[in-house]
Amino acid sequence: MSDERPEKPLPELRASDADRDRVVERLRDAVAEGRLDMEEFEERLEAAYKSRTYAELEPLTRDLPAPFAAPAASGSSGVSWPARIGGRASSATGIAVMSAFQRKGAWTVPARFDAVAFWGGGELDLREANFAEREVVINCIAIMGGIEITVPPGVEVEVRGFGLMGAFDQRDTPGPPEPGAPRVVVTGVAFWGGVEVKVKPPKNPPRGPSLEKRL
Repeated sequence: MSDERPEKPLPELRASDADRDRVVERLRDAVAEGRLDMEEFEERLEAAYKSRTYAELEPLTRDLPAPFAAPAASGSSGVSWPARIGGRASSATGIAVMSAFQRKGAWTVPARFDAVAFWGGGELDLREANFAEREVVINCIAIMGGIEITVPPGVEVEVRGFGLMGAFDQRDTPGPPEPGAPRVVVTGVAFWGGVEVKVKPPKNPPRGPSLEKRL
């Protein structure tokens, strides 16, 4: 008696969260490759998270070629960078006046983020973040305050900031840029203050947004 299963799941079968996440990751790749514009991506993304069966999921990627599997570079972090590039920015500014601001966890870094710390402090953690564009600029103004930026390994970082009785400090190097990884440019002015760039591995393995978050 044969116990073979069909190569493709039956259309009427219920799709799982993992199935929906795989479709979303392919859609993100298609945006990074220029195959979908943002309007098409958002429409398909919404449909993916509303889908219940394989029959509803299959048309969303039917006109997209299979993703090209590039060989992983030596020392690769294993992050699927194209899946983390694209989307709407969660926040474009962070201001701390005798206070503090923080951006961490699952958020989307805009093409330009303005960070201001005046007698205060700011923390930008990009380890689990998505990136609206492949190159993002973080403009820092630190006046008698400090701003700390944490990036994951494999991201290309360029520090262009100017320190006047202050400093822009990059103590760690993220290593060679990984294929498809974003580029983070840190610029601005530090006056009697400081901007520090650190490199740390992500706390949790990066993945697409969960179904509960999207709903």
